[in-house]
Amino acid sequence: MARLYIDGQWRDSASTGRIQVHNPATEEVVGEVPDSSPEDVDRAVRAAREAFDGWAATPRATRVGHLRALRDALQDNSAELASMITTEVGSPTALATRVQVGLPISALGALIEALDTADEPETIRNSQVYREPAGVVGAITPWNYPLHQALAKIGPALAAGCTVVHKPSEVAPLSADALATIIDGIGLPRGVYNLVHGLGARSGAAITAHPDVDLISFTGSTAAGRKVSVAAAATVKRVALELGGKSANVILADADLPAAVKVGVANCFMNSGQTCTAWTRMLVHASRYDEAVELAVAAAAKYTVGDPTDPATRLGPLVSAAQRDRVMSYVERGRAEGAKEVFGGAAVPDRGYFVPPYVFADVDPFSTIAQEEIFGPVLSIIRFTDEDDAVRIANATPYGLAGGVWSASRDAALAVARRLRTGQVDINGAWFNPGAPFGGFKQSGTGRELGLHGYEEFTELKAVQL
Repeated sequence: MARLYIDGQWRDSASTGRIQVHNPATEEVVGEVPDSSPEDVDRAVRAAREAFDGWAATPRATRVGHLRALRDALQDNSAELASMITTEVGSPTALATRVQVGLPISALGALIEALDTADEPETIRNSQVYREPAGVVGAITPWNYPLHQALAKIGPALAAGCTVVHKPSEVAPLSADALATIIDGIGLPRGVYNLVHGLGARSGAAITAHPDVDLISFTGSTAAGRKVSVAAAATVKRVALELGGKSANVILADADLPAAVKVGVANCFMNSGQTCTAWTRMLVHASRYDEAVELAVAAAAKYTVGDPTDPATRLGPLVSAAQRDRVMSYVERGRAEGAKEVFGGAAVPDRGYFVPPYVFADVDPFSTIAQEEIFGPVLSIIRFTDEDDAVRIANATPYGLAGGVWSASRDAALAVARRLRTGQVDINGAWFNPGAPFGGFKQSGTGRELGLHGYEEFTELKAVQL
């Protein structure tokens, strides 16, 4: 379509620049979007500002009704959306259907359910405390889960009464066009949702610095998040950041080791490792370390690399040539720093941005591959001596987004989980909950997404004394 969605209409960009979108499995150009100008961003922000008062005054039940319509429309178009995400991101079809599209639909449902029962206002002595919309939201979203990360911001922002200017990643923007088309069909007032494309350094920076944007919700790398925080500080706007991770999967001595390793490898390699919550560090008690390495190698060998539209494929390509080269540079760094490559180097297609899965053993917990976010299918296995040692290693990175703990004793696992400085922990492979708060400690970000807690990020508190 190569256009922008502003003030309820598809519009041409003021910029003549275009950004090509490539299929990472074939390297073919599959579309293009405008490289939006600051003028385009200003038009979108002005439309959102003009729509804000009316939308904020709309009863919350009506706003939630629009979210129900959006959820249902996404469900109706789920097959097409999954195919589009496979084309632009390279996610295997099953993953694109179940996670890339299924998860945001579930998350919207969880948000609607939470809002249906949420009470307001809160009474504190002689005060009535209200949650009011934060204002115009700049939602800047990444390429790895393009639909989910967009809806994790847009859904609660709209429910709270905010208006939105959305800039998706220029690497995988086509699903955002499809989302805007679906939103256009659910009857939102003009200007409530707006879409601009473009490079982060151009259109993203213009959104972040715009004086009429009240809140920035950003998902991306920690390095980019720092830049967003600095730029937003000039106008003292609120910032919510969902950034990188280097999550630990802690396997205690009494754990069900085959299950812990199988699930841990799957978590690390999901979406070809391009997942901020990936358990890229497998921490195993020394008494079971060698067995865990053998199990991890056997599990990794089952991850067939290839065409993401082939049902037999478990690992698709990385999203770009730059991402492929970055991951391979970390593999070389791991070798150079003395980690033992116990699995890797499997054949990959000649064309496309493919990287085979890698497993490293005897990894120094302070080495590069154990400290930095790689964002590819690279697993580091690290031994520990006791629970205190495991907690020290798990917490010894700048990140704190996710993690796992495995033990035959749920109480023992919970005790370790409570000591981990991270935003969420799964015990014995528990399922991800799309209604629970999602976000990180330390350099993994600020604020929370999903469910009622995610909704509250888009509100301001007002106390009225009676």
